[in-house]
Amino acid sequence: MAMDAERRQAELIAQFSAQAAALSSAPQLAALVLEATSHPALFAFSELLTLPALSKLTGTQYASSLDLLRLFAYGTLNDYKSNSGFLPALLPDQVRKLKQLSVLTLAESTKILPYDQLMQELDVSNVRELEDFLINECMYSGIVRGKLDQLRRCFEVQFAAGRDLTPDQLKNMIETLSDWLGTSDRLLHQIQEKIKWADTMSEVNKKHQKEFEDRVEEAKKSIKADIDLRGHDEFLSESGGIMDFEEDRVRPKRRRQPPA
Repeated sequence: MAMDAERRQAELIAQFSAQAAALSSAPQLAALVLEATSHPALFAFSELLTLPALSKLTGTQYASSLDLLRLFAYGTLNDYKSNSGFLPALLPDQVRKLKQLSVLTLAESTKILPYDQLMQELDVSNVRELEDFLINECMYSGIVRGKLDQLRRCFEVQFAAGRDLTPDQLKNMIETLSDWLGTSDRLLHQIQEKIKWADTMSEVNKKHQKEFEDRVEEAKKSIKADIDLRGHDEFLSESGGIMDFEEDRVRPKRRRQPPA
């Protein structure tokens, strides 16, 4: 569902961007802004603000339409009421859209929205009207999901679509991501150094193990050679004694000559 909504937003933005590129007069571009801010399925406007064609509104009597588009990108209904003297009057569809966007803005900061706060922000006079708006215009449209808690008089937000990032929010996000990237790079470098140290120690241990095994093997060979040598010497010694004994047995004895 979320992917379908994002795809629909992208399609609408591409559609309005193409229309803007084909327009040349300020009145036509102001009418396009009116159409975009009234569209029931469009909730993202910052990309439209960057269109070169809309810069033609600057310095004309329709410049307030550009300010209105900026309000729909980043502002709320209360922001409009604070600056209504400098902005075009809103059509009913635009009022509804701005109320929807106001709910999204509130949901960015907290997931428990008290009814009293919502009624004040949305300029709603009673709970029944508020709940009808949350159900029909917010939950059914797919921009939020949540639970209406009449006992606690609050709306528990489970999901809310994201709004356009203001330039300051975008700057802060870039700085945060840059800091995270720097921290990640330092951590990765430390991990690589640890891996390098571990590899070095592994090679040293392997070398020591090989040297130890070689010494053990040499010791074994030395002991075996010594045992073999001793065994051979003892055998020769014993054999020599037997041979001498045998020679004594078979050697004829000389007869003693009688004394003269």
